[in-house]
Amino acid sequence: MIKITALLASAALVLAATPALAQSLPDLGGRTIHAVTENAYYPLNFADADGNGIGLEYDVINEIAKRLNAQVEWQLTAWDVMIESVRSGQFDIGADGITISEERAQQIDFTEPFITVEQYFLVRADEERIDGPESFAENADLLFGAQAGTSSFYSAIYDVLDGDEANPRVKTFDSFGAAVQAVKAGDVDAVIADQAAASGYIGADPGAFKQVGESIKSDPLGFILTPGSDLVAPFNAALDQLREEGWLDERINYWFFQYSAE
Repeated sequence: MIKITALLASAALVLAATPALAQSLPDLGGRTIHAVTENAYYPLNFADADGNGIGLEYDVINEIAKRLNAQVEWQLTAWDVMIESVRSGQFDIGADGITISEERAQQIDFTEPFITVEQYFLVRADEERIDGPESFAENADLLFGAQAGTSSFYSAIYDVLDGDEANPRVKTFDSFGAAVQAVKAGDVDAVIADQAAASGYIGADPGAFKQVGESIKSDPLGFILTPGSDLVAPFNAALDQLREEGWLDERINYWFFQYSAE
């Protein structure tokens, strides 16, 4: 079972409190919020068969904006410029499965976590050498694939290898999907992925991949905002409401469990 934490209140209490909570949220007066993502992190943000952006992060931000009386304009950008584009004010908010960390919090503001996910090894289906972090100490030929600057990259470096960010055993790629395809091709041996993303790749390409080992770490994910943004408090208030009502739990269950089965 996918281990996911959403910090939810009881449904009975929520239903009784919902009207008061809804009235307590700030009214942004129809303001337009400029949001950015990558459409490359299933099931948080990705494109459907028609090219439309969908996923948990789309749902959460769109619902928050509706409750705050605001509009959302979505745009796409590459991961390697996303944090800077939000930090500089080009966009108001960024969403791309972004792990909350002290280092990043020195550059941009975060909302509260909207989900916490567990990270695992994703390897080729016929891989027999890897069953945990110790496998990489025992076999110096094993290589990681990772998207540069992501939590997967840093987890490979600091949670499994030696802490050297220049370690040649980690091959970097422009996208997480490209790193996964490098595993399939045999160019690298593993990526670190949350279980939902791993399940998506396993389901989309039967017989190509498998997940191995115990959870490597837990990552709290949040949305990033321009430093000093007046949207932080309203977004956190709305996230609290979504948790208490059970809305957030329902959407997590849908995207992580139900959508892939449809």
